[in-house]
Amino acid sequence: MLVNLNKRLGKLNVIDIGQVKWACVVFGIILSKYFPQLLHANYVVLILLMLALSAIPMYKFWVKK
Repeated sequence: MLVNLNKRLGKLNVIDIGQVKWACVVFGIILSKYFPQLLHANYVVLILLMLALSAIPMYKFWVKK
């Protein structure tokens, strides 16, 4: 299944991936409108979550050859 998804991902270009990124940003804005208590989360927790979610992609992009 993952091999098939990787083949399909190869069809996307930089603009397509950028559009997915902005769709996720808009989805986050929608979530914050529906659940305003998420905006009151501690910034340290949000930063740690961001670092945890970006660790593997950053490693694969910058370090792994």
